[in-house]
Amino acid sequence: MLAKPNDGIPTGDWRFEPKWDGFRCIVFRDGDEIELGSRNQKPLTRYFPEMLGPLRDALPDRCIVDGEIVVAIDDRLDFDALGQRIHPAESRVNMLADTTPATFVAFDLVALGDRSLLDASFDERRALLEDAVTPGPRVHVTPITSDHDVAAEWFRSVEGAGLDGLIAKDPAGTYEPDKRVLKKVKHKRTADCVAAGFRWHKDGNGVGSIILGINTDDPDEGGELRHVGVAASFKTTFRTELAEELAPLVEDDFSRHPWSHWFDAEAHAAAADGPGSAMPGAPNRWNSQRDQSWVPLRIERVVEVGYTIMTSGRFRGTTRFVRWRPDKSPDECTYDQLDVVPPMGFDDLVRGV
Repeated sequence: MLAKPNDGIPTGDWRFEPKWDGFRCIVFRDGDEIELGSRNQKPLTRYFPEMLGPLRDALPDRCIVDGEIVVAIDDRLDFDALGQRIHPAESRVNMLADTTPATFVAFDLVALGDRSLLDASFDERRALLEDAVTPGPRVHVTPITSDHDVAAEWFRSVEGAGLDGLIAKDPAGTYEPDKRVLKKVKHKRTADCVAAGFRWHKDGNGVGSIILGINTDDPDEGGELRHVGVAASFKTTFRTELAEELAPLVEDDFSRHPWSHWFDAEAHAAAADGPGSAMPGAPNRWNSQRDQSWVPLRIERVVEVGYTIMTSGRFRGTTRFVRWRPDKSPDECTYDQLDVVPPMGFDDLVRGV
């Protein structure tokens, strides 16, 4: 079951939950056998071997549970660490399972024993979920509220634990697979970024994405331009316009670009298994065949982008192109323009505090 964006927290009779920032996961249990499936029906079991024992301890013998797999580091969700788990090497997966173990957060019950719950109301499914799941260190039931004021406070505070908004559910609603009957409420923000490079669209026509940078501090005082994400999902006509717009800015001498070291072979090798994998030319762990080559630009143009949340110094997900900012200089694109969210502990959040 999916969610569609909603402009603000809906009023009326709704059930509100934090919107978890992890991998959507359906858990199928039949006795000792447990399988983890992704939203697009790809198997996840091999990537999270440490979850099998805790799920056997927490779930009834026969059930299907909908939820989210997350990784919390220093009491805060870390999506980058979670993404490291999708790795072809079993030894690597096992090492990460030991050093950065995952947690499952249950938020719906699809079947229990021989009974399908697709036609049951959400309130009934929630009550059965609370009775069915025995929470433990690695398995939780998501907090929930019907109080609009509490939901509003969660919306302001859950970012501090690494989440990105709220989910609103109809208490009488049935479970409708592949339909966007839930509502998601996310923060809407903008930031001024340096247009540091671009990638061609996969069909070869126009710009597919603009690579974004933000300065760690005043560049005149030794600041560093950091890669923070991309702006993409452009309409076909705009992709062509962007190609014409950016053509005069292409940097022919890459040694002058602040990210010139990213073309070094050693940097690429290190990127494959570490946080540096976010660099524009690095391998993509989801699709090793994806073309990650990019075109450097002179550090001259500023673009305003819309975003939801920033985690670990980078935008979470793809940002939205808003407009060019000819009135801004790249030196003005610093982290101090961004919202600072007060920290909130993951453990506090799953207890509904």
